Amino acid sequence: MSLGCAKNAVDLQVRAGRLLREGCTLSPDPDRADIVIINTCSFIASAREEAEAEIVRALELKRRGQYGRVVVAGCYPQRYPKLRDAFPGVDEWVGVPQAWEEPRVPGLRLTGKAFAYLKIAEGCAHRCAFCAIPGIRGRFRSRPMAAILREARALLASGCRELNIVAQDPMLYGVDLGRTPTGRRRARLTDLLWRLDRLDGDFWVRVLYSYPSEITEDFVVWLATSSHGVRYVDVPIQHTDPTVLARMNRKSAIMPSRSAAEVLREVVPGVTVRTTVMTGFPGETETRFRAMLADLRRMQFDHLGAFAFSPERGTRAFAMHGRPSAAVARERERLVMEQQARIWRFKSRRLIGTVQRALVVAPGVARLESQAPDVDGVVHLDSDAVGEFVDVRLTKVRGFDFEGVTA
Repeated sequence: MSLGCAKNAVDLQVRAGRLLREGCTLSPDPDRADIVIINTCSFIASAREEAEAEIVRALELKRRGQYGRVVVAGCYPQRYPKLRDAFPGVDEWVGVPQAWEEPRVPGLRLTGKAFAYLKIAEGCAHRCAFCAIPGIRGRFRSRPMAAILREARALLASGCRELNIVAQDPMLYGVDLGRTPTGRRRARLTDLLWRLDRLDGDFWVRVLYSYPSEITEDFVVWLATSSHGVRYVDVPIQHTDPTVLARMNRKSAIMPSRSAAEVLREVVPGVTVRTTVMTGFPGETETRFRAMLADLRRMQFDHLGAFAFSPERGTRAFAMHGRPSAAVARERERLVMEQQARIWRFKSRRLIGTVQRALVVAPGVARLESQAPDVDGVVHLDSDAVGEFVDVRLTKVRGFDFEGVTA
């Protein structure tokens, strides 16, 4: 059971691969399993509640004799090592990996044949006031490039057609590696991306998460000119009001957050731009919220997600004054998503009748270059060619998904 983000899912794949090498077998049916592993998230309250519900459910099934052992892994045990006693019956309570394990090529790909997540770093170098992740995942640590390229080659050889680059902040890849003994700068993200671009085959490379102030000219050049890079940027701005961003400890992102979409579209024509924003952060007045809403309307993001602020113990924001009520934060979240739904309806209708290249990720389901896994919707179409690229004519919008036929 994998909960939380794609980075968490990669950790579970590595754990599963180790178990397979040690002689375990993946059960096709939970009812027939001897061991259940719950890989947890604890980023915000809703993630903790989901993890706790799954743990309780697994323990109840264990009491009925359905499982022999229950293993709880990931961010929840890492953040709350002493809470094991709150769940009698848990056999293993293990946190997140704190050092790179080699080989880290996952022995099991939970995403299926067509695409994979390629994790290039662990931890975080930022100290956003609302975020508990640095305390859970530790300092930012880049993974050795040789290991990343080895995994990428193995994934492509297995039939994978989309490599999704993930880390807390891929833009910082290599900054912790320093210089060689001769004084030469070690590899950075674009060095890695160009190495991936030179690999053989027909495949996509997608970078997920780009901190607003760290998008470099080199990255934009790769985005615009590479053979395999998709023209897609996930740039979570969190807010656009300068005061709120400063209180979030994101001062360096103030100007980029207010102009991200326009700047990227100007330098990379046809780029898809996604973002995430937070409502209800301490200091967000009605006026500041309305200003953000207007900024989002102006920037017309192609995809957008919103979530209400969750005060997390151990973060600077937990005790900040001026926090709107939870009800107000949720109402503002609803208003943001209502506005985005109108923007999406306008943008998506303009694509009806066009022919787009898509990757078939499951029978009858594909994704366009403009659709990242899990967050942006899919295309429902008449093809079962999983792991193949097809041309699809878009015929209808259904919510945040498209319907189409192979062209």
